[in-house]
Amino acid sequence: MTTRLKAAGVAVTTLALCGTLAACGGAGGPSGGGGSISDDKIALGVITDLSGVYSELAGENAVAAVEMAVEDFKKEHGEDAITDKIEVTKADHQNKPEIANTAAREMYDRDGVDAIFDVPTSSAALAVATVANQNKKLYFNVGAATTELSGAQCNPYTYHYAYDTYMLANGTGKTVTEKGGKSWYIIYPDYAFGQDMNKSFTAAVEEAGGTIVKADPTPFPNDNFSTFMTKAPTLNPKPDVLGTMQAGGDLVNVVKQYNEFGLREKGVDLAVGLMFDTDIASIGVKPLAGTQFTTAWFWNLDDESREWADRFKEKTGVRPTFDQAANYSAATQYLEAIQRAETDKAEDVTKELDGYEFEDFFARNAKIRAEDHQVVHDAYLVQVKEEAEVEEDFDFTKLLETIPADEAFMSVEESACEMG
Repeated sequence: MTTRLKAAGVAVTTLALCGTLAACGGAGGPSGGGGSISDDKIALGVITDLSGVYSELAGENAVAAVEMAVEDFKKEHGEDAITDKIEVTKADHQNKPEIANTAAREMYDRDGVDAIFDVPTSSAALAVATVANQNKKLYFNVGAATTELSGAQCNPYTYHYAYDTYMLANGTGKTVTEKGGKSWYIIYPDYAFGQDMNKSFTAAVEEAGGTIVKADPTPFPNDNFSTFMTKAPTLNPKPDVLGTMQAGGDLVNVVKQYNEFGLREKGVDLAVGLMFDTDIASIGVKPLAGTQFTTAWFWNLDDESREWADRFKEKTGVRPTFDQAANYSAATQYLEAIQRAETDKAEDVTKELDGYEFEDFFARNAKIRAEDHQVVHDAYLVQVKEEAEVEEDFDFTKLLETIPADEAFMSVEESACEMG
């Protein structure tokens, strides 16, 4: 059942994933027509980028991942599931915090959504976190990286699930500097994510004994980085590394123009703060071969990851990014917490989530920290393969080092979270 809704300029699609037609029509599941489940259903909302620079790494396939989690939850629990009525609702935030704010309010207030997922773009994610706290409804941030979500702007209803700027910098910034990239010119998108990336990478580079020659904000979104490419080799001192903190479509443009301006030949190497397989597919393996970066997960990490990625490809036609895999994982952990709590009441579900330790194909050695709602898990330092090493479509990366969960993320003491 698909229903189109429009309000305040935000298009929303509700996808009802029901076990039977009768279930969609109002017959309750094991909860006995409602019971401890509000509105006789569990409603999951996905606010994501359906049309912009992050639409390939998240977008429609992030929604598909959450749908997969619902389908698998139903198969896993069958008649024992607390309810057989679970809905998935989606909205396009267009990478604008004001639109994300409106979409979140409509989902919580009008559509009865119990938990929101994804929300790439940190400024939009911070807006949704505020709405979640005000409505006392859950939000699982997957797509945004700002440490503010589990730091100074943390709240009891927001969970930071997949990655953050500290994790990225702790891997790539530290490693590149220690291997000889001592002086950096950083360019970052001028909004919350980029500002936080610049802060995190600056700290990681300096802690590893490097220096930041200069850091420049860039417009977001942006397709012309020529000013910064021209500037990089003229700085005094000339930087060893151009550190690009852009992501998605913006990153694609940065790398293409980096090569067009011949910066590597001019002695300025490239370090990428955040990269997804969809970015590598758009840019091409050859221009990126040998590039190291830190990631939360990649689809051919091992047999367990590949097995899930194969199922995802059957559903969507493409391999998943770590954002999409993390959305599946987060939705699954949420549904399992409801199953344990025997209710979808947010305060009871958080009791099942806080401090919970688990492991799945995405999150290894994972724990949901009660103190700041950061989900910590193993992270990975990887390298883009040489063309000759690529064996199949999307086979872009190889593992260099596993960063243990207790080292990958900021400590509770450093997070500055004061949970209300």
